[in-house]
Amino acid sequence: MEDEKIREAVLKVALGFCMEEVTEEYGVEDGALKLVKRKETRKDVPPDLRAVRLLMDGPDVAALTDEELEAEKQRLLRALAEHENRKEEV
Repeated sequence: MEDEKIREAVLKVALGFCMEEVTEEYGVEDGALKLVKRKETRKDVPPDLRAVRLLMDGPDVAALTDEELEAEKQRLLRALAEHENRKEEV
């Protein structure tokens, strides 16, 4: 389970992703804190080639069975489709 979470995180970095960042500034007004400024920023994080290399060097594909290779292929295609869908939504 933990290995799968790590693999998904590396895959996300390998494909690149979009994130939103919120910055808030507060000031004291009438003795109380009050929101003065709020800024929302969308950042595109480009694909990272080191993560791609890590994924490619990861499992020894020569040792996988045909069924395992097909399962890995389908998993990667799903991940790529999800990534493309998220890019289109933004």
